[in-house]
Amino acid sequence: MTAQTLFYIIVAIILINFIKDKILDALNAKHFKDAIPDELSDVYDEDEYRKSQAYKAINYKFGIWSSLFSLVLTLGFLFLDGFEYVDNIARSYSNNPIIVGLIFFGIIMFASDIITTPFAYYKTFAIEEKFGFNKTTKKTFILDKLKGLLMMAVLGGGIIALIIWFYQLTQNYFWLYAWVIVTIFTVFMNMFYSRLIVPMFNKQTPLEDGELRNKISDYAESVGFSLNKIFVIDGSKRSTKANAYFSGFGSEKRVTLYDTLVNDLEDDEIVAVLAHEVGHYKRKHIIFNLISSVLLTGLTLYILSIFISNPLLSNAIGVEKQSFHVGLIAFGLLYSPISEVTGLLMNYVSRVFEYQADDYAKNTYKAQPLITSLKKLSKNSLSNLTPHKAYVFMHYSHPTLLQRVKNLSK
Repeated sequence: MTAQTLFYIIVAIILINFIKDKILDALNAKHFKDAIPDELSDVYDEDEYRKSQAYKAINYKFGIWSSLFSLVLTLGFLFLDGFEYVDNIARSYSNNPIIVGLIFFGIIMFASDIITTPFAYYKTFAIEEKFGFNKTTKKTFILDKLKGLLMMAVLGGGIIALIIWFYQLTQNYFWLYAWVIVTIFTVFMNMFYSRLIVPMFNKQTPLEDGELRNKISDYAESVGFSLNKIFVIDGSKRSTKANAYFSGFGSEKRVTLYDTLVNDLEDDEIVAVLAHEVGHYKRKHIIFNLISSVLLTGLTLYILSIFISNPLLSNAIGVEKQSFHVGLIAFGLLYSPISEVTGLLMNYVSRVFEYQADDYAKNTYKAQPLITSLKKLSKNSLSNLTPHKAYVFMHYSHPTLLQRVKNLSK
């Protein structure tokens, strides 16, 4: 196989992915005005339903233009030998493979962030603002961007530097060392994300003593679940949308509630949501997802080790000199169809897990408050109640609201 053939395979993959996504988006958009199922008739009134349709429509159009811009930019960068240009810049500063790789990725990541920032700004301050979701100030938006770039530079740069170093040291066996590094990082982030990373962006405070905390503690005790760390996060500083999540293991185990969730839901509904999260923990879903992620990472790194030394990878995207950092980019583009398949599988498993967590909440607490909480959360985020089945299959990590309500009502 020649480098030119590989180049056109990469272009074909990019185009096929784009066409596939746009077809799915269009199919989904055709259902925006479907009649609401009887089971969900109490979610929206007539005005709210029209508002949700308008919100879905404007996001659909925005998605078309933003993804089209990304496609043109990516193809233009490939056809105009953009990677060769960036690689030459990086090599002009050093001959050290680690430094060259860090400069190369730094330029690409920083430029990509700068280019996509106007789209993120419009999404936040035009679309989300128009529909009453946005609470982000321009200062917070800018600070979030700067903090994100800093984290990407420190954490991402550190991991890339180690992986390149191991590659220089061990060549084809680097994947084992890289796997260990990524695994340690993944476990560490699962354990300490809420303690170390979240405070950079949000304020977390322990849930104050009172009726809600007592109800949560009583439920946790009833199912033999040790839960001492319950935090409320100031999600309302960015959006009116609500959420809750479970994180950590052992002594770092904690539940985090968005303040918007606490404000929008009744106490019984919040306990039902937490019962669902406890269900994920009790059913070992968190452990399964962590192990699956580690195994998939190991498989990907092993496949990468087979091909990374082949100069065809670098040559395929227009770079004459074979190098690890350029080969990594080409491999990522070629590997995307496999990632798509594994993503579909993980989404399917995730949907099964959501049913199991719902069943756990229904059996250990109550079904009705979980149903009403799901409906309120869908209403408050103007969710699509009638998505296309193919779109759900390809993109949803959760069952649809209708599917969950039917399951909980059995």
